Order: sequence, then C-alpha cells, then structure tokens
Amino acid sequence: MWKQKSESVSSQPFVPTEPVRVPTPLQTADVRPNAIRARVDQATIAKGIVVRGDITGTDPLHVDGTVEGTIHIPGERVTIGHDGNVVAAKDHPGPCITAREIVIMGSVTGSIVASDRVDLRAHATLAGDVSTARVSIEDGAYFRGGIDIRRDDAPVAVQTPDIPQEIEPADPVHV
Repeated sequence: MWKQKSESVSSQPFVPTEPVRVPTPLQTADVRPNAIRARVDQATIAKGIVVRGDITGTDPLHVDGTVEGTIHIPGERVTIGHDGNVVAAKDHPGPCITAREIVIMGSVTGSIVASDRVDLRAHATLAGDVSTARVSIEDGAYFRGGIDIRRDDAPVAVQTPDIPQEIEPADPVHV
C-alpha cells in the first residue's frame, strides 16, 4: 500500500508569478472572428431554399438560396452569397434588386439599382444593367450589361420609347 511521506508535502500555498486573468463573457464575444459573428437583425435565405415572388423589407438581407422574382429593400444592404442565385421575373420590367448597397458573390440575372454602391466580388456573375452612385468589380467577376453612374441621388431614369416632342402638322390634302 502506498503511504505519503509527510516531509514531501509543502505547507506553503501556491502563489502565481503572473496575475491570472479570467475572461468575462463580453471579452470572449469580442475575440470571436467576424465571420462567426452574425447580425441579429439580418434576414437570411439559406442554401436550398427557393423563393418565388417579391421580397420587401426594412432589414438587411443575405441570400444563399434562390430567389425567382424581385428584392426591394431600399434602405439596407442586400448580399447575394456564394451559393445565392437571383433571377428576375420575365414579365417584370423593373429592377430585380433595389437596395442601398448590393454585394454580389453569387449569381444575379436582371437589372439592379443601388442608391449607394454595388460590389461584385471575385466569383460573382451579373447579367443585367446596374444603376448606382459607386461600383466595384473585382478580378474574376463576370458582368454583362450597362452601368449608369448616378450623381447626388438622381432619380432612376425610366426607359420610354422615343417620342418626338413636337409633332408637325400634316400637309393639308385638297380633294
């Protein structure tokens, strides 16, 4: 049987040489990477979800699924994730995405309107016209369409057929 020798037990308490810091919950939350921290007030359409129709709202939106229709969130940011896909409705003449800021990492087919900026990331695909104040296109992004850079929040021009302003009267016909 094992017996403890009394002379090997130290009667002095342990004193650390450096102060020990125990992180508080607030400190541990700040240490987490930004990719893990998600905004609580951001709506998300997850991968594998398909939405057909119009989406409107007042909170930021992150799309990793498929949207077949329009997204109208004028005062916030709309992010199309790597797995996200937005396709405009064929009978809808207006933009498929309207927001303050639009970030595209996935695929969008249709025109987009942003009051502040549009950001096309490296693997983004955009087939449609862009109307915004600022635009950024990274190397590797695919873009097919036109860009309308607006100044001072100018209203979006609606395309109308060319109609002459002054109509000249026809020559009189004598019978």
